[in-house]
Amino acid sequence: MKNKRNQEEYAQLEDPWRVFRIMAEFVEGFDRLSQIGPAVSIFGSARTKQNHNMYKMAERTAYLLAKEGYSVITGGGPGVMEAANKGALTAKGESLGFNIDLPFEQKSNPYVKTLFRFHYFFCRKVMFVKYATAFVIFPGGFGTLDELFESITLIQTRRIGSFPVVLVGTRYWDGLIKWLQKTVLKEENIKAEDVSILRVVDTPMEVIKEIRKFYSKKKRK
Repeated sequence: MKNKRNQEEYAQLEDPWRVFRIMAEFVEGFDRLSQIGPAVSIFGSARTKQNHNMYKMAERTAYLLAKEGYSVITGGGPGVMEAANKGALTAKGESLGFNIDLPFEQKSNPYVKTLFRFHYFFCRKVMFVKYATAFVIFPGGFGTLDELFESITLIQTRRIGSFPVVLVGTRYWDGLIKWLQKTVLKEENIKAEDVSILRVVDTPMEVIKEIRKFYSKKKRK
C-alpha cells in the first residue's frame, strides 16, 4: 500500500513537467513543418497487406498527389501508411511520416523520407490537421476513425477552415454514411450540411478530382 501511494505521489509531481515535453513536440513540429507547402494527410489500416487492393490504391493515390505538387503525410507505419509513403517517394515527392511511441514497437516504414516521432497522440493529431489541405481516408480501424471524426468535428464547429475529407471505398464506408443519414441526422444530432463534408470515392483519380473540385470552387468564391 505504501509503495502504491509513493508511486501516485511521484506521478502527481511528474505531471507538471510533462508540459515541457508536450511543448517540445509542438515547437519541433511547427518549426519543421512550416516549410512543407500544401500537403495531404492519408490514413488507413496498419494491417493492410501489400497484395491488398487498398494498398495498391493508396500507393497510386499518393503517387498522383505527389505529381500534383502535394506533400504526403502518413502515420509512418505499415499497411496503408507504407503504401502512401511509397507512392509519394516513387513520384519523387515529399514523403512524411508522423510515427507514434507505442507500448509495442512500431517502426517507421522504409519509404518515409522525413520522419517525426511523437509521444503524445494529441500533438500528432494537431500536426496532421494543421498542415493538411485534405484528408484521404482508406479503410481502417479505431485510429483511422479517430482521425476521421476529429477532422469533421473541427470543420463542423469551424475551429478550422473547411477542406476535403475523402473516404476511399464505397463498400467499406457505405454503412457509416447510411447510419449518419438515417440515424444521426434523423435524430437531428447533426445537420445535412455536416454529412456533406464527407466525399466517398472508389478510385485514386476520383480522389484527385474531388480535391481539385473543392479548391476550384474555393477560388471562385
